[in-house]
Amino acid sequence: MRIVLIAPPWVSVPPAAYGGTEGVLDTLARGLARAGHDLLLFTTGDSTCAVPCASVLSRAIGVGQGGSATELRHVIHGYRAAIDAGADIVHDHTLVGPVYADRFSHLPVVTTNHGPFQGELGDYYRAIAGRTPIIAISHHQASTAIDIPVAAVIHHGVDPDLFPAGTGRGGYAAFLGRMSPEKGIPAAIRVSRRAGIPLRIAAKMSEPAELLYFKRCVKADLGGEIEFVGELGAADKANLLGNAVCLLNPIDWPEPFGMVMVEALACGTPVVATPMGAAPEIIEHGVTGFVCSDEGSLASAVAEAGHLDRNECRRAVAQRFNADRMVADHLSVYEKVIARSARLAAA
Repeated sequence: MRIVLIAPPWVSVPPAAYGGTEGVLDTLARGLARAGHDLLLFTTGDSTCAVPCASVLSRAIGVGQGGSATELRHVIHGYRAAIDAGADIVHDHTLVGPVYADRFSHLPVVTTNHGPFQGELGDYYRAIAGRTPIIAISHHQASTAIDIPVAAVIHHGVDPDLFPAGTGRGGYAAFLGRMSPEKGIPAAIRVSRRAGIPLRIAAKMSEPAELLYFKRCVKADLGGEIEFVGELGAADKANLLGNAVCLLNPIDWPEPFGMVMVEALACGTPVVATPMGAAPEIIEHGVTGFVCSDEGSLASAVAEAGHLDRNECRRAVAQRFNADRMVADHLSVYEKVIARSARLAAA
């Protein structure tokens, strides 16, 4: 197939530091190219993904920066590149793109929802669903779509070679995410102290709301065995996860997937999390981690995590969350969307 992936313009592919969606796009793009497909990734000019790329923006705009005009310009040039390339299908990961794609009735387009189906995004996906098939990233996320049709559920995958097996001998629990209320950093601090284990917090903290949350809700609790190590790049992130006894992920919202949990498992590191969103789909309780509802149970699980078999964590990724499986699942959807478009054109 001739496949065009359109990435959002906010973060480069792969991300230099935090960027779950962009990390997934990097893995998907390289996997599709490795499978022999004619691939074009439309992204920003500072992206380093090792596939053919095109761009109109020289650099990623940054999360929370720019606006609708910036995304529109990016999308317009992305679809122009897709038409010029003779794309068989466009996999659009922007929000504006599927709406703009209506002008190209002959072009098969599919999109992935990387966020919730409720609220403003619910109205958006309900509006585009008739024209653009929507991929969900977990069964829990898909269950919240209610009246919005979901074409497929495809769990994210990773390339295990990019996540070396760690020993877990660092003697600390790791937190990795964004500096925001729903990620549960204060709970992670309380749980680690209750469990008597040091905690290393790596978090994206660049937007004004993130900086304010850190100042008001996190900063005063740092010190001693609780350390904030900042936002980490890929190598430092793998090192943090690999040396951790566990990833402590007490999320306080129905997260659609949670890429960090799969990345931790890829390093052989068990995950201790709350039963929110997709966490129960990723963690096998008592085997690759623990899913617990209260802070007391989370603390006990942190203490037990070091006794789990780290090879089982890596085996789960190899079997269920590997890049080749993710690529094959997407190709299956692409084939169906292309066939559907051909039927509609012939009708």
